[in-house]
Amino acid sequence: MGLGERGGWDKSESRYCGVETEFDDDVPRLLSFNLSSTGFDFVVAPLTDPTYRPSLIEADNASSHVPPFAGSDLVLSPAQWSSHVVGKISSWIDLDSEDEIVRMDSETTLKQEIAWATHLSLQACLLPSPKGASCANYARCVNQILQGLSNMQLWLRIPPLKSDDDLPDVDSDNLMDSWELWNSFRLICEHHSQLSVALDILSTLPSVNSIGRWFGEPVRVAIIHTDSFLTNARGYPCLSKSHQKLITGFFNHSVQVIISGKPLHSIPAETIGSAANHTDNNMNSTLRHPLRSYLDYVGYLYQRMEPLSEQERIELGYRDFLQAPLQP
Repeated sequence: MGLGERGGWDKSESRYCGVETEFDDDVPRLLSFNLSSTGFDFVVAPLTDPTYRPSLIEADNASSHVPPFAGSDLVLSPAQWSSHVVGKISSWIDLDSEDEIVRMDSETTLKQEIAWATHLSLQACLLPSPKGASCANYARCVNQILQGLSNMQLWLRIPPLKSDDDLPDVDSDNLMDSWELWNSFRLICEHHSQLSVALDILSTLPSVNSIGRWFGEPVRVAIIHTDSFLTNARGYPCLSKSHQKLITGFFNHSVQVIISGKPLHSIPAETIGSAANHTDNNMNSTLRHPLRSYLDYVGYLYQRMEPLSEQERIELGYRDFLQAPLQP
């Protein structure tokens, strides 16, 4: 259903909100629970069983305890795969690990999952964050994949970490600058147009100047963790002023939002009562998604934004493109 419309003019993709889920081999049930009766527009779901390791398959082909690599592609229609599912690449992969087996398993799994996502006609896949300050082999492998990729987008998950000189209690030698990490990664990937950023919004944000750098980057989605939310006087989740400003700024740049994490706020009693009284023959109508209150708040932020001016509406489609220089 999306986050809503603002003044009837906003047709940007930022009105769509997704939810990050765990692995579930029953994908139709996963979509039904998160989309049909809840209001989320898409799920970010693992494509394979998280316990799968290529080295285990090779070491014991006859073993029955090794789970299958992936489920069937026939459980959803091509249109459902394309419009409602974003593939989440296995978070355990580490292509720059000191362990050779981990590196080999990681590269094999990454290529297999991207190939599977391409077969499913997914529009995007979420790549896990680099595990350390070095990401050269990871970026090399992603660049190799990008060269043969058709239309699918790859979103690299990055937390906005930055050591700030105005914070005396922060050890700048031990805190990674994630923008520098992203910059190194995309340089190795030759600034490929199908590589974007999925920014992990944590409970603590760096300085305004550090955050401002990301508005010049190809940020595709902002992943808001439930532990980033505060609690208002009525018991509902809300965001701090700095988080609100960041999210609304991303909305104006057509950045989508993904809700991630377990629910940390209990539903107020009046909400439960009203849901219980609103019954019909369909039992699912009385069930409330555990993350619905977070979705409602993000929708509230989206709808209360001031509409763009006439000039800004005209410029919206050209904002992120270099213009041809004027001829003398």
